[in-house]
Amino acid sequence: MDTEGTYDGQATRAGHVPRPATSPEHPPKPRHAPGGAPGQTPALADWISTPRPDAEPGVWRYGHTPRAAVEPERTPDRALASGALISFLGCVLVWSLMRNTYIPFWDTPLKLFTPDSWWAANGEPVAKTGGVQAKPIYEMLFVAALLYGFGRLGNWRTVWTRLVVARGPVVQALAVVPLAYVTILLVHNYQLPVRQLVEGFLTFDGDPVANRALVDTTRTVIDVVLVLAFALLGGVVGLVRRSTGGGGAAAAASADHPHPPAPEPGSEDDPVRWPQLRGVGLGDVADRLEGEAGGGRMNDVDYARIRRAWDSVRVDPSRMRAFADSVRDKGAGACVHPSGDRDLPVRAARHDLLARQVLLGTVEDGVRNPYARRGTSLALDPDVLGTSLLAVGPSGTGKTQRLVRPVVESLALQALAGQAAVVAVGAAGAQLGPDAAYDVVVRIGDPASVYDLDLYGGATDPDEAATLLAEAFVGDVPGIDVRRAATALAQLLGPFRTAYGRFPAVPELRELLDQVPAAFDALRRELAADGAQHAMLRELDARTRQHGAHGDPGPALADRVALLDRPAFAGFFDTTGQGRPFSLRALEHPIRVRVDLPERGHADASRMLARLLLAQFNAAAAARADRSLFAFLAFDDASHTLTAETVRGVQRLRSAHAGVLLTLRSLDDVPEALRTPLLGAVGCRMAFSGVTTWDGKRFAEAWGTEWVETRDVTHRTVFADQPLTRAIHAFRKLVTGKAVTTDAVTVRQVERERWSASDLAHAVPPGHAVLSLTSVKGERAAPLLVRLAGTA
Repeated sequence: MDTEGTYDGQATRAGHVPRPATSPEHPPKPRHAPGGAPGQTPALADWISTPRPDAEPGVWRYGHTPRAAVEPERTPDRALASGALISFLGCVLVWSLMRNTYIPFWDTPLKLFTPDSWWAANGEPVAKTGGVQAKPIYEMLFVAALLYGFGRLGNWRTVWTRLVVARGPVVQALAVVPLAYVTILLVHNYQLPVRQLVEGFLTFDGDPVANRALVDTTRTVIDVVLVLAFALLGGVVGLVRRSTGGGGAAAAASADHPHPPAPEPGSEDDPVRWPQLRGVGLGDVADRLEGEAGGGRMNDVDYARIRRAWDSVRVDPSRMRAFADSVRDKGAGACVHPSGDRDLPVRAARHDLLARQVLLGTVEDGVRNPYARRGTSLALDPDVLGTSLLAVGPSGTGKTQRLVRPVVESLALQALAGQAAVVAVGAAGAQLGPDAAYDVVVRIGDPASVYDLDLYGGATDPDEAATLLAEAFVGDVPGIDVRRAATALAQLLGPFRTAYGRFPAVPELRELLDQVPAAFDALRRELAADGAQHAMLRELDARTRQHGAHGDPGPALADRVALLDRPAFAGFFDTTGQGRPFSLRALEHPIRVRVDLPERGHADASRMLARLLLAQFNAAAAARADRSLFAFLAFDDASHTLTAETVRGVQRLRSAHAGVLLTLRSLDDVPEALRTPLLGAVGCRMAFSGVTTWDGKRFAEAWGTEWVETRDVTHRTVFADQPLTRAIHAFRKLVTGKAVTTDAVTVRQVERERWSASDLAHAVPPGHAVLSLTSVKGERAAPLLVRLAGTA
C-alpha cells in the first residue's frame, strides 16, 4: 500500500503532487534526536520506551514525574541547623553517660534475657561465654537506637540533603571527611563497639602470631568497610564518574528526577518490538520495523507515521495486506507522505511526536505558579490548540520565534506523520521555516510564486462564495451589513458562473461591481442566449436596481476589490484553470502550506486576504467529511483580521477538530466590540512581557479571581507599668533603636485577581509570558508564568 489514499496530500490540480517525491530510503538527519535537546543523542528505542504519563494540559509528558499538589511546609535552614546541633549534642550526652555508667540499669534488659553465668560480679562478660558476643550486640543496638531517635528528632536526613547535598557533590564529598575520621577514631578507641562485635565472633587457636594476624586483618577490613560506607554517603562514586566523563551527570539527573517505570527492553510489551503487530500474526513485519529502528534507519517521524497507518488499518482491516506489503518492501519508508519527505530540513524546537507535543519553555519556580507546576516543562499539543490560542505582545517579544514557528513546525512534523494539516500565514520574510519544510508556498504578489490562491476557497455554490468574500471585503467596515454585501455579490457570482462555468476573476468582478456597461451587456447576452436562465437575469436586474441606492454595499465592495486589481497581483487569483491555485478545501489531507502576504507594499490588501483566509478556514474545517486530521491555521500577525462572524467561527472550531493561532501586538488591533468576545472564544490565552495595562486589564478579567490566604501583621508598642521593666525597655530601645513591640497576626481568606493588569504590564520579565490553557475536553490550567525556550 503506498498510502492507500489515507495520507495523500491534495494537489492544486488533479493528479499533481505539491513537490516531486524524494527517495524514502534514508531520512534526512534531523538537527537533534527525538525527545532530546541539541547536544544530546538518545537512541530511538529509548525515546519510544520513555514513559509519558497522563498529566494536566500543557505538561511536557516525555519522562514527566508528577509533583505533589501542595507544597510541604519548609522549615527555615537556620532552625533546621540549630535543631540538628542540639539533638546531636543531646545524643552525645546520653551516649557519654551510658559509656561512663552514669545511667544505671541501661543494660538490665540484656541481663534479664541472658543466663547469669555469662556475667561476672562487676557486670562484665565472662570469657568464652555468650556474653562476649551479646554485650557488643546490645551496645550496638543501643547506639543505633540513640542515633535513630535523635536523628528523627533533629531531622538529620533533611539537614544533610538541604544543607550539604544541595550545595553540590564537592561539598558533599568534603563534608563526610571529618565524619569518617571521627567515626574511625571512636572505633579504634573502642568507644563504638564495632571491633568488639566482630572480634567476639572470631575463633582463635594456640598460635599467637596467627591470632594477631587475624585480628589485624579484621580491623583492616572494618576500616575499609567504614571508608567505603562514608564514600557512598559522600557521593564520591558519582563525583569520580563526573570527573572522568562516565555519565555521572546523567545519573545524578536521573536520581533527582526519577522517571516512571518503563517496559523491560526486549519484553513482549516493549513498544520497540511492535507488539500490536505481533498480536495479529504480522511477526515478520514487526521484525522488519524493529530491525529498521535498531539499524538507525528509522526516525521519530517514521515511527509516528507507521503507527498512524496501523491505526487506520485497525479501523479498516481490509488495508492490512497492503500495509504489510508496504512495510516489507520499504521498511521505515512505508506509508510515506505524498511529498516523499520523512523529516523537516531543520528543527528549531524540541518535539515529541508520540505525545504530539512541542516544548515551549519552563514554568517558573515561583510563588505566582501552582506548586505542582513549578519547574515543569510546558508544551502545546492538538488537545489544547484545538481550543485556539490568542497571544498578545509588543514587537520584539518573540511571538514568532518562540511561539508561532515551534507550533507550526510541530504540526508540519505531524503532517508528515499523517496526523495534521497546517496552514501558516505571515508577511513575506517572516521566519516561519524554510520553503523545503512546506508542500505549498504561496507568495502573493511575487511573480516567481509557483502557487496561486483560490479567491473563492474552492466553493462551487455562489451564495457560499459570496458570503466568504463579503466577510473578507467589508467585514471590518463600520455601517455596512455583511449580509447585504453577500447578497450583492451573489447577484453577480451566480449569473456569471451560470454563463461561463466559473467564477469571475478580480478584474471581471470589479467591472461587474462598478456596473461597467460592456461587462454587464456581455453577461446578459450570454444568459439570454441560453433562453432558460430567467432566474439569473432577474438577479442581474435586481443588482442593477440596487446599484447607487442608499445603503448599497456595491461601491464599498468595488473599492475593496480594487485593492486586488493592481499590477503587482497580475496573474494571481486566476479562475480560468491556467494557474495552480491553492484551496483550503485541501484540509482533508496532511498538507503543509505557507502563505506569504505582501504586507510591506500592500498592507490593506494583505489584511483583507488574511480575513479571507480565516473565513475560508472556518468554513472548510467545518465542512470536512473526514475530521481525523487536526487542521490548524497560524497567523503570525492577526491585526485587523477578525470580524464578528470569524470570531464566532473560531469558537466553533473545537468541535471540528481544528484550531487557530492568533498573534497580536495589542488588543487595540481588534475592534472594541470584539475584544471581550475574542478572549471568550479562544481557550488558550497568552500575554507576553511588555503588554500595556489596558491589554492586561482584559486578560485579568478573562482569568478571573481566586481565593488566597493573607497574613496581616500588626505591631503594637508595649507600655510597661513596673519601673524595672520600663528601664529594661528603655535600655533595649537605646541599644536596638526600636521600641519594644508585640505582633498580632490575622489570617484570612480574600478574593484576588490571578494576575492583575499592573502585574501583567510590569512584573513579567523579558523572555517570559503568562499562559492559560484549556483542552477540548474542558480541562483547564491556571495562568502560568513561563520562561520561554531560548531565554537565558
